[in-house]
Amino acid sequence: MPRLAFLGPAGTFTEQALRLLPEAVGAELLPCPGNPAVLAAVREGRADAGCVPIENSVEGAVPPVLDGLVGDPPLVIVREVVIPVSFVLLVRPGTRAADIRTVSSHSHGIAQTRGWIAANLPDADVRTSTSTAEAAAQVARGEVDAAASAPVAAIEHGLEVFAEDIADNQGAVTRFVLVAPPSAPPPPTGNDRTTLAATTENRPGSLLGLLTELAVRGIDLTRIESRPIKHRHSEYWFHLDCTGHVAEPAMGEALAALHRRCDEVRYLGSYPRAAGLEGNGSHRGPGAPAVPMSTAGEREFTAAQEWLAALRSGGQG
Repeated sequence: MPRLAFLGPAGTFTEQALRLLPEAVGAELLPCPGNPAVLAAVREGRADAGCVPIENSVEGAVPPVLDGLVGDPPLVIVREVVIPVSFVLLVRPGTRAADIRTVSSHSHGIAQTRGWIAANLPDADVRTSTSTAEAAAQVARGEVDAAASAPVAAIEHGLEVFAEDIADNQGAVTRFVLVAPPSAPPPPTGNDRTTLAATTENRPGSLLGLLTELAVRGIDLTRIESRPIKHRHSEYWFHLDCTGHVAEPAMGEALAALHRRCDEVRYLGSYPRAAGLEGNGSHRGPGAPAVPMSTAGEREFTAAQEWLAALRSGGQG
């Protein structure tokens, strides 16, 4: 029976997302106290895969997850899922508005409900928890008076819904990814995403050169973010999401070119795009510019091709 780690305790949005994936059917679910703990469980072999949030439509990326994905040993994304995020205010039975002096939630939950809390509970002390479900557990234990949480947490912890739809931005969604040790990627579907991270020399035009390797091959960049490299001042990882699959010629050429150009490239997986996120397909479209000849030497070309072959077979090169 496979073991799948997720941000716990029971009742988190992450658990809801994980249960939507086919990999969760018949699996043992392992709750973890934080997103770094989920990644650690996979790296240490205590879980076969782990589900973590990577970005939401209000607050953007989840920094601990981005930072964790470029750690060692390597991990790759094998699937993604996007779910709507709806917040309610949970309290112990019988709680009145005047009784609510403390409110807890995950940092992203606080960010998405800050306006409602300020307008309706202006004197409440807002506290951060490791997850929205842990915030609900804190209410049940009497540690705080209310929690901005998922509706399902009310059932898990015997709480009442004091207020519904308390999010400041209705229609918010969060994207979750399932990560696992490197293996052969899922086969191309024609609507795939490839995620990678790269570092490049700090000089004028270096980022432009990186992006050009994608543009000249007609590859659509859907997300780019920078994160500082720990213990290396003024150096950054560039995290990128692109349409396409490592097995496709255009994406393979682009990855090999980045391997030649960049100081370091971390391939973080090719996988089917989640329902509702379909783009224009993953192939080079008509009219895409021709790929220019590279000035890299034969040794760099050979090394890049060997690295690409390793990625396609499930290794990391």
